[in-house]
This record gives sequence, structure tokens and C-alpha cells, in this order.
Amino acid sequence: MSGTSFYIIVVLMIAVFIVLLAGLRNMLKGGDANFSNKMMQLRVFLQFVAVVAIVIVVYFARQAS
Repeated sequence: MSGTSFYIIVVLMIAVFIVLLAGLRNMLKGGDANFSNKMMQLRVFLQFVAVVAIVIVVYFARQAS
């Protein structure tokens, strides 16, 4: 795995974690339910992007060896 792809995957994982925490924090504080819903939708989207990125990197890493 190249350094660039590793850092992209790490950034995506950190983004998922931050969005998850933002949504949970808002729900625990009793904040706007609409905001929490949007954060959870964004989290699912970011998780999808991260998983696709990981699969692509693994696929090309196997092709190179």
C-alpha cells in the first residue's frame, strides 16, 4: 500500500469518527433531532466511501504483487 493511499484511508476513518461523535454528542445533549439524523446519514456515506477506498487499495495491491 502506497503512502498516499494509506493517508487517504486514515483521513476517511478519522472523518467517520468525527461525524459519529458529532451526531452522538448532539443526541445525548438533546439537541436538534434533524441534525443528528443528518450526521448519521453523513456517517453512513463516509463509511461507504472508506470501505470502497480500502477495497480498491487492496485490489490494486494484490494486482501489483
